[in-house]
Amino acid sequence: MSQGSSATTLDDGIVATAEACLASVGQAREAIHGVIFGQEKVVDLALVTILAGGHGLLVGLPGLAKTKLVETLGTVLGLDARRVQFTPDLMPSDILGTEILDEDADRRRSFRFVKGPVFTQLLMADEINRASPRTQSALLQAMQENFVSVAGERHDLPRPFHVLATQNPIEQEGTYPLPEAQLDRFLLEIDVGYPDRAAERRILIETTGVADQGVKAVMSTDALLTAQRLVRRLPVGETVVDAILDLVRSARPDGGDPLVKGKLMWGPGPRASQALSLAARARALIEGRVAPSVADVKALAEPVLKHRMALSYAARADGDTIEGLIAKLAEKL
Repeated sequence: MSQGSSATTLDDGIVATAEACLASVGQAREAIHGVIFGQEKVVDLALVTILAGGHGLLVGLPGLAKTKLVETLGTVLGLDARRVQFTPDLMPSDILGTEILDEDADRRRSFRFVKGPVFTQLLMADEINRASPRTQSALLQAMQENFVSVAGERHDLPRPFHVLATQNPIEQEGTYPLPEAQLDRFLLEIDVGYPDRAAERRILIETTGVADQGVKAVMSTDALLTAQRLVRRLPVGETVVDAILDLVRSARPDGGDPLVKGKLMWGPGPRASQALSLAARARALIEGRVAPSVADVKALAEPVLKHRMALSYAARADGDTIEGLIAKLAEKL
């Protein structure tokens, strides 16, 4: 394990826990890479999302293994996983659950709550932008508060609870753009691109034969919860804290970096700083370190900030992109 100088600030208990977590996380990472080919960065960002205790938005064209990735994550991490295919006619009760009227043997009637698919540890919201805003909003409370309210009653969700949603970036017919409030609930926006030639060759050969690419559980729910608690206990140096603050505050239209002046309609709020702090620590753990660095902040700048910023009309006319602005701001760290 590469502990670095900051490891001396950790007590023996955290170091022992870190050693065990590094081994299990490394095994989980290797197992997922053995099934998902050519998407190493995507896999790592998805793992960062889970280890940081957040939710992820996977954006990519059809057929790029987004669904397979979520299924594999659920199996490898030992999570109870469910999938919901979002459609325009999907109702909030189809996700949260509903109350039904029961009658016992004495003909006494009472309402009983039947849980919906949101009561799981890993929920895949497939093509989330196809559902109406009313249904999309049903996930807001669940994603932020880890419980849902039905008929005035609170129902706690399992722990851990994660939403990995997918979205097709080119399909616009019959879709409803996610509101900014819900986008902000996603820790990372993960872009899923095409694999390179070598990876696609491996996909072609290994997935069209008789043998099935099986995957087994590598971590348990308890082990994952331990890793998530460890992420929050890892030390963050002052230079990393300052880098996070500098990056997030520079990406705001008012008082931000002169580079973005007049180019943004809105920028990231404090939740982006929190996301960067947690994600940087989770990335360090995945890579075998017990403390994040400024390099982690730079690497995570785009997936953390991209969905929390919007270009002005003038910037679009000038050919600017969110990705380009974030990259220039990250270079200044």
